[in-house]
Amino acid sequence: MIHPLADVKTDNIGSDTTIWQFAVVLKGAQIGCNVNVCAHTLIEGDVIIGDRVTIKSGVYLWDGLRIEDDVFIGPNATFTNDVMPRSKQYPEHFPLTMLKKGASIGANATILPRVVIGQNAMVGAGAVVTKSVPDNAVVIGNPARIVRYLDDKKD
Repeated sequence: MIHPLADVKTDNIGSDTTIWQFAVVLKGAQIGCNVNVCAHTLIEGDVIIGDRVTIKSGVYLWDGLRIEDDVFIGPNATFTNDVMPRSKQYPEHFPLTMLKKGASIGANATILPRVVIGQNAMVGAGAVVTKSVPDNAVVIGNPARIVRYLDDKKD
């Protein structure tokens, strides 16, 4: 379902995906099946989103972002894609940033370019992620630091 007040320019959208009002999805973006794109979001054209992903309100997904299946992105999480941003000066291509299967990004977290968030990793609310996060790690703070690892049997 695409809400009538959403602006969607791509046909690469899987079944059972919902895109809510005031979302903007640019041509070329790829969105998997059973994805929930909440209101007030932006998805640029060089973004690939897997299946069963949740993207909460206030999230902007910039070129170069790759999101695997079962990822949760909390409200107002911020992604960046330019290592040395300058007004009206753009790189030839944007670096890749990857969210691996089952990763969760807390509200208001900031993810810098070239970072890989590992499988099943959790980024705490408000964390600033400046380097890659291993599988199953829980990170918090600024800069984000590992505080523990998830145990599949308990968490």
